[in-house]
Amino acid sequence: MTIRSATSADVPAVLGLWQRERSAAALMPDTEEALARAIETEALVVAEVEGRLAGTLIAGFDGWRGNLYRLVVEPEHRRRGIGLALVRHGEDRLRRQGAPRVTALVGAEEGDAAAFWAAAGYAHDRRISRYVRNI
Repeated sequence: MTIRSATSADVPAVLGLWQRERSAAALMPDTEEALARAIETEALVVAEVEGRLAGTLIAGFDGWRGNLYRLVVEPEHRRRGIGLALVRHGEDRLRRQGAPRVTALVGAEEGDAAAFWAAAGYAHDRRISRYVRNI
């Protein structure tokens, strides 16, 4: 397995994976333009197995805290450590950027995802709720 920053050559495969495995909680459209911005800022990380896309993660830092989201692993590659390897890679990147804290965005109804994040050492913060607005 190889984990690396995404490039523009990865866009079709990433969009395909996200379309096939889209979370019900993902409300924003997946566009080439959005991926280009994530690639430009080196926020989009991909995992490859035998030269093929196996997983993705966005690890972004806003200067205050790091955010992890769009963790997606191809079904045939799940439960092999790829998701955790992507998370640890993202954490390392965010730590180098100065992030003292990391938040993982997880769909409220996604029990398997919540279990993954708990196993990865993330606590469910019941003190806050997220409010959103499209602009």
